[in-house]
Parts: sequence; structure tokens; C-alpha cells
Amino acid sequence: MDLTIQQLRVVLAVAREGSFTAAGERMRLAQSSLSRTVADVERRVGVTLFERTTRQVIPTAAGREFTAVAERVVDEFDRGINHFAGFLAGTRGLVRIATLPSLAATLLPGAVSRFRDGRPDVRIQIEDGLLGQVLDRVRAGRVDLAVTVLTEPPGALGFRRIAADRFHCVFPAGHRLGARGADEPVAWAELAGEEFIAFDRASSVRAFTDRALREAGVRLGPITEARNIAAVAGLAAAGLGVSAVPGLVLPLIEFARLERRPLEGPVLTRPIGVVYDPRRPRAPAVQDFFDLLAEPPELDPELAEGTGWTPG
Repeated sequence: MDLTIQQLRVVLAVAREGSFTAAGERMRLAQSSLSRTVADVERRVGVTLFERTTRQVIPTAAGREFTAVAERVVDEFDRGINHFAGFLAGTRGLVRIATLPSLAATLLPGAVSRFRDGRPDVRIQIEDGLLGQVLDRVRAGRVDLAVTVLTEPPGALGFRRIAADRFHCVFPAGHRLGARGADEPVAWAELAGEEFIAFDRASSVRAFTDRALREAGVRLGPITEARNIAAVAGLAAAGLGVSAVPGLVLPLIEFARLERRPLEGPVLTRPIGVVYDPRRPRAPAVQDFFDLLAEPPELDPELAEGTGWTPG
């Protein structure tokens, strides 16, 4: 049975109106055209769908069964087409984002909230992971975009900078570095000989801190490594060493009640941006989210200490 959606709509209109004339007026089609369409459907299905009298058109038992099926098919088709129209308009669909845990908790929520204000039917899927995992998901096409930092050029991937955050030294209350004013910076050189809590080498933070320490010619004391942000904070709070963390990590370690001072000599900042594969086309909703991230917010939301929007 090779039937079209339009044929099903005609049969449903005749069944609802009980008249070819009324159905024709409803669908803005000639009565003769509707009659031919119904006759063609009856020929294809091999049964009579309507009893025709001079006054009305009444569905047969087979007609009632057929119209029930046609109703479900047309409704499902219309829902699908409406969804696809929303997809093309960017008001429906799915945006898959890979990101670092610290950005998932601090930078992205505000951006997702602004995006969802005008697109409540777009689904957002956020996958957090370490830097290497995040970039691999973009390369493999498992996500549409990544919001992350970069420690080296992204190769074939594209990168659009949206923000930056500055590194701070964190340490427990009573540490010698806390004797200065709250806004007075600490030089990397002052960390020489200090016990240090380092992020492990799989973390993007480690690449930045290692570079700064090399540039400052600093030799640390005993080093303890941890991968989890909370673990680094907990170890520092226990007095096992100081650490260096970027601004967007600071809100995540408040529980440890660590003191902090901005680091200088060099002033170290992380470029934060959107990573994408320029070879892959972006769905309208994905493009809209990319555009939102690429432009500074109209009302600049307060970010963590030492963090700012720097689109470019």
C-alpha cells in the first residue's frame, strides 16, 4: 500500500466532516479531487472505506479502522516535521559539550542558562573530563564543541578564546605567605624549597605550573601529586604543602578554607575557549551556542577572582 500523507489527510477530512463538500472546503480542494483521492485509496487498500449517500458519507467498519491508523500516522508525521522545523530554526535539537570539571562547575552554568532562556526545548549534554579526553571527543565527533583550556596548539582543531583566569598560590591559615596583604602578590620564586601539592601530569593545570616554575628557576621541596581538585585542596589544608591553582578553581576549594594570593613573576593566565572541528558542519542550535560563547555577555556575570571574559 503506497499511500501519501496527503491521501491520509483527505480520508481523515472526509471522515471528520461526513461530506466531500465540507471536507473540500476545509482543505481548500475541489470536491471532485477529494472523491478521486478517496477512490484511489480504496482501490489501493482493496476495501470500501465510506458508504456514500445523497446526504452524507459514513465510514464503514474498515473505514473506521483505517482512519484510526491514519490518525496516528499523520500525528506522528506532524510531530516529526515540527521537531525538524525547530531543529532548523535552532529551537530544538541537542548540543553536546565536553569540558574540564572546573569549567563545568563555574563557567558553563551561566552560559547554559543564558542559552536556555530563549531555547527551552534544546537539550544540553555536558561531559567533563581531563584535557586529553576532552580534545579526543571533539576529534572523534562524539561532542559538538569543547569548552576548555589549551596547553599547546590544537592542530587541526579550531580554537576561539572566550576568557582567561590567573593563577593563585593557596596555602593554609598561618603560613608565612599569609603575612602580607590579601591583594599583595606572591612571586613564584618565593615557593623555592616549599612543600608543594601538584596536580598530576594528566591535568591541564600541571602543564601551566611546571612552565611557570621553570621560567622562575624554582626548585620546590617535597612534592605530593593528586588529580582531583578537592584532594589538592584537602592536602594543602592539612599543611602538607602549598599549591598553585587557576582562578576558576578557587570557588571549588572554598570548603578547605585556604588563603590565596595572586602569583607573579611571571603572571600566569590560562586561555579558555571553545574548541571545534572546522571540518564538521554545525547544527543550528550548536552554532547558536557557539555564537553565544564567542561574544561577551551583555551583562557581564561575576566570575571567579582573577577571571575575566576576553573574547577574541
